Amino acid sequence: MEVARLIEVTRIYKVGNVETRALNGITTVIHEGEFTALVGPSGSGKTTLLQLIGCLDRPTSGKVIVAGHETTHLNHNQRADLRRSTIGFVFQFFALIPTLTAYENVEMPLLLNGKSAAERRKRVMELLEAVGMVNRAHHRPDQLSGGEQQRVAVARALAPYPKIILADEPTANLDTQNGEQVMEIMKKLNRETGTTFIFATHDPRVIKHARRIIALRDGTIIEDQPGESP
Repeated sequence: MEVARLIEVTRIYKVGNVETRALNGITTVIHEGEFTALVGPSGSGKTTLLQLIGCLDRPTSGKVIVAGHETTHLNHNQRADLRRSTIGFVFQFFALIPTLTAYENVEMPLLLNGKSAAERRKRVMELLEAVGMVNRAHHRPDQLSGGEQQRVAVARALAPYPKIILADEPTANLDTQNGEQVMEIMKKLNRETGTTFIFATHDPRVIKHARRIIALRDGTIIEDQPGESP
């Protein structure tokens, strides 16, 4: 089953009279359960592609279909609803709320979705256990290492049972050991939950884990092949 489809998608940014073509006629399909890397140098279009799949931006032309919804003409509130119910995000800089504990950060999307206290506690503890952070549940982000913060971010992204996790350079601010641990955790959760993971990266440490690699250059797909990860 497909979770995202892009059809002849272009994205052009205008600053004054200058146009930058970030994506140039992208057509691709992402299926349920994939663990896919979008790779390429800076300016290749991989982050723009993630933003379109994540309903954070609209294409200049073409169609973006996410979880069966054609997103191109959805209004702001409709796109927000689709993100909340379907998509989780993992960011390069973790983006945890600094005044909240690890537990409370993971709980936040469940509060926004109106889950009961019992449902929230069960889900949060389940996810903190999955990412090895139960013993750090009541620590704030400034009391956690970078690797620990990213584990909490992964748990938070998974909290509302999304169909898709989008990760933009998820290991860029981590050392080799922590980066490897975060990737192993995401790979394990992908296998166990069937959640689709799509990550943008130029980090060979991340690329080696992918089961599909989509290479971009100058806003076009130049290669789409299976990865090395079994």
